Amino acid sequence: MFAFRTLLALCTAAVSVAAIPYNNTSAALARRTTFSSSTTGTQDNYFYSLYMEDSSTGTSMDVENGSYSLTWAADVVDVVAGLGWNPGSAQVINYSATFSTSGNAYLSVYGWTTSPLVEYYIVESYGDYNPSSGLSLLGTVTSDGGTYDLYSTTRTNAPSIQGTATFGQYWSIRTSHRTSGTVTTANHFNAWKALGLSMGTFNYQILATEGYESTGTSSVTVSSGGSSSTGTTTTSTTTTKATTSTTSTTAASTATGAAAEY
Repeated sequence: MFAFRTLLALCTAAVSVAAIPYNNTSAALARRTTFSSSTTGTQDNYFYSLYMEDSSTGTSMDVENGSYSLTWAADVVDVVAGLGWNPGSAQVINYSATFSTSGNAYLSVYGWTTSPLVEYYIVESYGDYNPSSGLSLLGTVTSDGGTYDLYSTTRTNAPSIQGTATFGQYWSIRTSHRTSGTVTTANHFNAWKALGLSMGTFNYQILATEGYESTGTSSVTVSSGGSSSTGTTTTSTTTTKATTSTTSTTAASTATGAAAEY
């Protein structure tokens, strides 16, 4: 009797243990979503976006639990993929990434505002092409242990979140490349403001990978909240300091919060 009961207990335990990996794997697969055409949406309380200028058999994006991975091919022409919040805010963004490209690509905090319509980039790393090429340096901002060069341009009759439009495009480009860290976005917004570059009501805001006529891969994990840094902005005529407050915003509350004007 003892041997039978012992055998029954061991068999029951074995069945239970064997079932655990299957259930966990099924749950993980249910959360992971793969996209191969332009789309936007929300998953695990994060906003995701994939823009593809042209169809491509070699370009796809996987989204899962605060992370995404992107593989892109040159035939897509231009691809922008990322994970973040809609609406965005002047928040502290934390990220960790791997980023590899054979050509023109950026890893950046990317977003839009409306009224005025503005497209903005806080570039953390880029490939063999500096996106500031041909633009005039307006100043610099020191933030989160690095220096960023500031630029702006006007896009005329170009694609936007409001269709074909004319709008401002703002750049803050880190001079020393990195693929992980903290971005105190308010320091960059304040720097642009000090240059007279107005922003409006936040639309979406993502930690993005963009590739243009290139190939590459990236894997990115993103979150918000934590300690901010002091930003120092230098322009052609003045130097200003701005200290931003510490935030502890969760992805869920940010993704569902009301849009704010900066």
